[in-house]
Amino acid sequence: MSEVAGGSVSGAEEFGRTWWGHAWLEALEQRARLDPDRLPRGRDYARGGAVGDLTLVPGEARARVRGRKTEPYEVRIRVRRFTDDEWDQVLEAISVQLGHAAALLDGELPPEIAGAAASAGLDLLPGGGEIGPRCSCPDEADPCKHSAAACYLIGDALDADPFALFLLRGRTREQVLAGVRARRRGVVPSGPSGSPGASGSREVSAPLHDEGADARAAFAGRAPDGPVPVPPLPSARPGAPAALPVDPPPWRTGLREDLVELAADAAVRAWEMAMGYSPDGGLSLDPEADLARRAARALGTPAFGVLARRCDVAERDLARRALAWRHGGFEGFELLETGWDPVAEDQDTAGLLAEAGGALRAKVGADAETVQGNWVTSGRLQLRLGRDFRWYPYTRSADGWEPSGPPEADPALAIADL
Repeated sequence: MSEVAGGSVSGAEEFGRTWWGHAWLEALEQRARLDPDRLPRGRDYARGGAVGDLTLVPGEARARVRGRKTEPYEVRIRVRRFTDDEWDQVLEAISVQLGHAAALLDGELPPEIAGAAASAGLDLLPGGGEIGPRCSCPDEADPCKHSAAACYLIGDALDADPFALFLLRGRTREQVLAGVRARRRGVVPSGPSGSPGASGSREVSAPLHDEGADARAAFAGRAPDGPVPVPPLPSARPGAPAALPVDPPPWRTGLREDLVELAADAAVRAWEMAMGYSPDGGLSLDPEADLARRAARALGTPAFGVLARRCDVAERDLARRALAWRHGGFEGFELLETGWDPVAEDQDTAGLLAEAGGALRAKVGADAETVQGNWVTSGRLQLRLGRDFRWYPYTRSADGWEPSGPPEADPALAIADL
């Protein structure tokens, strides 16, 4: 899972409005051993809105920062992740009082949590050498002004959600809360055998998810030890990929971006299956249809041009496929190139074609329309009847017919906004 924070700051707004956001900036400016000459310029960049959306994933922050060139620079800020033993200390600090978790959910980070962790020799805020900024610009400073700007915007993300600090340290909100719940229930094993106080025992990390009920016991009619948990709902959006544990070799240009894109695509497929939007996440698609699906996701981003070049497809042609998929999924993509004769298959569909023709004439003020198979055309507008008996709107451009909106059962609604 990941969290995304908006990346622009207007005017002279100061960073670090909460105590923990301010502590992040202090750690950044005083303790993280970053180049002090670049930090003020980075702060100005951040105030000027040069930073695009800031994406936080476990152990890393990513952003696109505008500089002097047309294309923004790619920035990555790595933060040292806590080890499992260090997470044990953090979770113990949160679990001491039930109100600590409640405060986190309310957007507050109680100082007692940081204090308890510090008393165990662990600092939630990064110290020297724990922040690793990287930028695609040619400046060799550490950090450059683009990386420094992203560092300041992280302070805003922390102000908005204290769980962002835990995310940078390696665990998501769900993992932290699951670990706290497990400790509150006393189910965290304390030794290799799982029995507390065993000789030579050591602390073991809390599980990253709720244990739940044993399915075999439930089906056998035996009562579980506790209440049967309610299955959690899928998240509101697909998760973003975690940071790569190591950088790809420098001679393999674009490998990191390829791996991140594949992981992000897998996350989208899994999310669509969990939400019931797709039975198999598109795994049964042929290569042409899958290219349209991927292009629909990349449309409007730099990744779209890369995808077109690597697949040796003209960007304009790929954009039409992407729009067809974005508006109508697989059915919409099929209609882009493949027609069918509804009247030949079912005489009753003649009335549907006539209804579409009437809607087009009323829209464009024409006296007649042309019917060709499942295409009904009048002027610069066209309606295509899908096999799902919905109407897919198209408009004529200099390059041909373009998918122009989502399908509707009512042809008048399909072209209402055109």
